[in-house]
Amino acid sequence: MSIGIRIAGVTIPGQKHIEIGLTSIFGIGRKTARKICAEAGVKSSAKGVEISNEDETALRSEVEKYMTEGDLRRKIAGDKMRLKGIQCYRALRHLKGLPCRGQNTRNNSATSGRVK
Repeated sequence: MSIGIRIAGVTIPGQKHIEIGLTSIFGIGRKTARKICAEAGVKSSAKGVEISNEDETALRSEVEKYMTEGDLRRKIAGDKMRLKGIQCYRALRHLKGLPCRGQNTRNNSATSGRVK
């Protein structure tokens, strides 16, 4: 079993297509992964074990252009702390673990606000 390649501190599974494997990095979805593959000149249907060293370095350099993993998590936490500091409604919803973008909570989100 092959391990795969390591990009941005995350091991990309070797048996998955590169486009799917890149989505295991926090902050990269399918659309961004497709864009990264195109800009790096790597076929998105290639498996992780089929990637050469040159393609791997190209992928790394493209991923570094985006805010991912720890930096993105810190930014999100900072944004929530800023909202908490100004005591807005969204911050209260975040703190309670409830939906904060106007979703209906009568039928859906039943378990999100449940006391544990």
